[in-house]
Amino acid sequence: MKNIVFLCLFVWYIAVSESTFAQEFTLVSRQTEAQIYIAKNEPDYLHLAVKDLVNDVKKISGRELQVVFSFPDKAKNVVVVGTEGNAKNKSLSGKIGFDGGKLKGKHESYCLQSIRNGENNILMIVGSDERGTMFGLYRFIKDFLEVDPMYFWSGNEPKRRETLRWDKIALTADEPSFRFRGWFINDEDLLTEWENGGGTRNINYPYYSQVVTSNVIQHVVEALVRSGYNLIIPASFIDILNPAEARLVEESVKRGVFVSQHHVEPLGVSAFSFFNYWKAKGKDYKFSYYSSKAQLMEVWETYARKWAQYPNVIWQIGLRGIADRPMWQADESIPQSDADRGKIISDAMAAQMQLIRKYDKRKEPLITTTLWAEGSFLNDKGFLTIPENITVVFADNSPGWKWQADFYSTKRRPQNTYGVYYHHALWGSGPHLAQVVPPQKTLDLLRDAHKHQADHYAIFNVSNVREFVAGIEATSQMLWDIDGFRSDAFLKKWVESRFSYHHDAIIDAYNTYFASYAIHPEREVPLFMDGQIFAKGAGVLRTLEDKIKNPEKYAEKKTASSSSASRDAFSQSLSSMHPQSVGNKKMLQLLYPQKLGFELTDISVKPLMKQIPTAQSQLLYDNLIYPNALMIQLCTWLENVLLADEAANAGNREACIARLEKALGVFPEIDALIDRYCYGKWKEWYRGDKKMNIPAKAELTRKVLETAKSSLK
Repeated sequence: MKNIVFLCLFVWYIAVSESTFAQEFTLVSRQTEAQIYIAKNEPDYLHLAVKDLVNDVKKISGRELQVVFSFPDKAKNVVVVGTEGNAKNKSLSGKIGFDGGKLKGKHESYCLQSIRNGENNILMIVGSDERGTMFGLYRFIKDFLEVDPMYFWSGNEPKRRETLRWDKIALTADEPSFRFRGWFINDEDLLTEWENGGGTRNINYPYYSQVVTSNVIQHVVEALVRSGYNLIIPASFIDILNPAEARLVEESVKRGVFVSQHHVEPLGVSAFSFFNYWKAKGKDYKFSYYSSKAQLMEVWETYARKWAQYPNVIWQIGLRGIADRPMWQADESIPQSDADRGKIISDAMAAQMQLIRKYDKRKEPLITTTLWAEGSFLNDKGFLTIPENITVVFADNSPGWKWQADFYSTKRRPQNTYGVYYHHALWGSGPHLAQVVPPQKTLDLLRDAHKHQADHYAIFNVSNVREFVAGIEATSQMLWDIDGFRSDAFLKKWVESRFSYHHDAIIDAYNTYFASYAIHPEREVPLFMDGQIFAKGAGVLRTLEDKIKNPEKYAEKKTASSSSASRDAFSQSLSSMHPQSVGNKKMLQLLYPQKLGFELTDISVKPLMKQIPTAQSQLLYDNLIYPNALMIQLCTWLENVLLADEAANAGNREACIARLEKALGVFPEIDALIDRYCYGKWKEWYRGDKKMNIPAKAELTRKVLETAKSSLK
């Protein structure tokens, strides 16, 4: 892909009348306000983007620009928003001296050009297609109005300015490096319960009992399009027959983006939707393409018919089990061999393709299969038959550190396109409450995807969004211009555009924070992300309780557990998510430097909060100081849990109790950090903390401490 070129000059317009080089353009001043022209027949989502421009200008200057649908010949300053090829714009282009023909046939390209025509100063925002126009408009808002695309989630509001004037505007964006670029709203426990009133979900699952509200999903999708993404999976396990959940899709469609489905929802059907469908009919079947094939086919057909009513659907095909587990865990009668299991999944995909062709009337429906977990493993072994004319989506190892083996072993076929699924966030191992993946690591993997022809599609797990605003912004720029992106330049600009002072110190603090995470000596992935710490610490506490209560029974249980360890396709594929334990002593040796790195970050950056404006200091707290301080406390908790276990192994019950007391003492510190993080509109942000479930970890620690104390009596 070509780099973004900041040059228009003669290339993008015809010199007629008094048109000349890019001219000064004034959007707002004391003396004037520009008008915004857009043809009425442009799509609704482009009119929504124009409304965002009007709102942003009002927020910055206090002035409200007028939107008109006929070109205002007598207006001095006019913003023309239009799509190349739109019949309403063709005659206008010649009239004012602008030729968008160079954009013709391109995908989501755009040009921003200020020109002079007679008495008119005109800013042209023209796209090669409707989404190109939309992204051009948001590029103008971001680069020239200096509005943070993630402003709602970051709290980074634009500066007030009385005058909005530029000597010239000349910017052209070529086609993005990745065609489809999206967010997967997954593991969204905080989003789900942040606001009440979104509706009820009928789901037999500990999470997502209510639906994200319209207000919240609107802010999610607005941030998505402002950031240059064109695709969304708007929630986990959507049941589109539930109107409250269908609304999430409808709100996404309003913004003109492509809408897709979770990788456990082929044709939009999860196990939970299957159970709901048959429960409504008074029946109960096993969720299985093997044991209940006809019943599953009926549900697939019902949902395919419903989903096909929406524009811009990107279908998901495949076969998985309940929640985010393999199909054979939902049906014990499924054959045990990997080859047989691969054939069942392949047959299911072929059947799903027939249903898509039946109900999706587009000439070439957009279809993906996401090879995550066991799908990646079975594909790598050659046990899957992938249909033609679909996009094959490879997955990372889940913490976002490396691609799975099949990314490299799969031969690229001309009859398919290829893409990637990447985790900025993840529940099980993390990151979930604290950002972990540095922009350079994401860049390394996306460059590899581009190099290996997997750049047709890229979906990013962003979980609850708020915790990952920096990574989301960096990734957006990578996806548009993978060759031109530089992580150090990005971080420098990101910091300088958000903080008034101490740029070098803040940049150093970010770099120290990202560099602090310990790496597993063999797997070469992070070892102590927030989820990994919680999982490891909770596991040690449970075994410690067994040791204390009944040492003999614990020894028997440990032997039985080690001899029956699962090594099926699912567990093997996710071995990088929770790397094998290196033992308590080695783990502590790796944990201490990580904690020290976070403490160094805290020492260097925390004093800066008092030296920058209040709003900026809150952003610094939310995006760096809080996750860093949270990780210090989590490291302290795990450190003391491990030392308590070591003390128990040595028969020193008093030392064990002392360490458990220190571990328990971490949680009031965490509560204080959360109180500062959950302020204002974010007051109830942690109400939905059910995935990492900090209170449950505190209770488990307290319970084991009480058990240890009781054993001394």
